[in-house]
Amino acid sequence: MSLTTQDVQHIAKLSRLHLSEEEVEIYRTQLDSILTYIEKLQAVDTTGVAELQHALPISNVFREDIVSVCEPETHTLLIENFSHKEGDLLEVQAVFNREE
Repeated sequence: MSLTTQDVQHIAKLSRLHLSEEEVEIYRTQLDSILTYIEKLQAVDTTGVAELQHALPISNVFREDIVSVCEPETHTLLIENFSHKEGDLLEVQAVFNREE
């Protein structure tokens, strides 16, 4: 698979990255080599290989999800200093939007 400059610029736009022309070319060649390697990996016959096979015994370690409450004064200051808010709700810039 060969990426074009326009593909990299589109990916950069989706990632909200501002790249120079030199950076676009660097990333184009790097992403192209990554995708070429993935194509090679997809050609490997994995019949009979168990899923999630790993050389070392590993397990996921998750921390307990604990809510930590800040001081009321800190909470008030944060809300007062936030630019876009409605009551206690804070509006942040969208990560995903429907614009192209």
